[in-house]
Amino acid sequence: MKTKDNANLRLQGYAEESLHHLVGIMSGTSFDGVDAVLVEIKTGAEGYLESVRLLGQSSLPYSAALKSRLLPLCSPGTAKIDEIVFAHFGLARWYAAAVENLLKETGFPAERVTALCLHGQTIWHAPQGVGFPAPDGLDFPARGTLQIGSAPALREMLGIPVISDFRSRDMAAGGEGAPLAPYVDALLFGSDGRGRVVQNIGGIGNATVVPAGGSSARAKGSGAKSGDAKSAGIFAFDTGPGNMIMDELVRRHTGGTMHYDAEGRLGRQGNPDLALVERLMEDPFFSKRPPKSTGREVYGSGFVDVLIVEGKKRGLGGEDLIATATAFTAESIVRSYRDFIFPVAHIADVVVGGGGAMNPCLMDMLRRLLPQSVSLLTTADLGVPEQAREAMAFAVLGHEALMGRPGNLPEVTGASKSVILGVITL
Repeated sequence: MKTKDNANLRLQGYAEESLHHLVGIMSGTSFDGVDAVLVEIKTGAEGYLESVRLLGQSSLPYSAALKSRLLPLCSPGTAKIDEIVFAHFGLARWYAAAVENLLKETGFPAERVTALCLHGQTIWHAPQGVGFPAPDGLDFPARGTLQIGSAPALREMLGIPVISDFRSRDMAAGGEGAPLAPYVDALLFGSDGRGRVVQNIGGIGNATVVPAGGSSARAKGSGAKSGDAKSAGIFAFDTGPGNMIMDELVRRHTGGTMHYDAEGRLGRQGNPDLALVERLMEDPFFSKRPPKSTGREVYGSGFVDVLIVEGKKRGLGGEDLIATATAFTAESIVRSYRDFIFPVAHIADVVVGGGGAMNPCLMDMLRRLLPQSVSLLTTADLGVPEQAREAMAFAVLGHEALMGRPGNLPEVTGASKSVILGVITL
């Protein structure tokens, strides 16, 4: 599938239109595959965003061969520059296939899609940065993030303009580059009467706090701009590991025959070492106040190497380690609520999305740790499939860029100012 090469014309007059159709494409730090969504965005007077409607969703799992090429790229000890270059181009074919599947399943014409909003595959995220030589002879604090997946290659494959590289501009403005979904969380999951935490559990966990009234009800009724989130009291941050440690342990425990703990079965078979969980919680990241973000460079294969050695010293079997990692994720999430959310916001519901929402063992642990007064829901309970949320968020961020509006929230990411996110490939 490739549209006519006058596809750039569809961007002309975008801000004056009231109905927009975009595709959001997300491949997360779990390295489980590509999620693509087709959304319809309605805008009202003065370009206010009135609604976001999911028209279709498609997932394309990564093959074992692809994972074996990608995962080594996330560690300085195994990453090779030629493999990064080839993967950057080659991943575009996977993104194109995901979009082709989505449009085939929905029957939606490619010519009516204004743009593809591509997050790409994160292989390194470094918000703290390092000293780097500068022209004045002093060290410059270099920081950044790298998502691979060539937007120009995807543009040529499908003939549709692509918006990509959403995180870099926020980081250039002094932010963490993450999380970027809180505005969309408020629109989709906010409530006039109930304060909520929207907890994504992908490879990494991140929480968006949407106080009562900072909500979809208000946004849909009167429209919303990105800046409205600040006055609504919305904030967000990474809580720590999500599925990443569990997934790597499962791969090693099963010799690569399983890539995640399906239905939490392995975690349920083990006994978590809660003393080890407490040791892991001593990491300074957990006591650091938001804004903050983290990634595979912290909780990837190197972390798992150390965890396995420690587990052997403590006599833990494979299932015990998986159960311990599951408990670590649950504890890091709920403790972040106790330290940084519950003291400043009344929360009635925790709404979980991402792959972690489909792990009953993890969800049970979260339920036991949360106060009884707080309900535990999934995004599907509120009408958004668990794997659709992040891809929908990037579709909305692409829309904001095309409207010429900032898509970051400085109070969330720590950036010095609001900036327009993304690079457009015409």
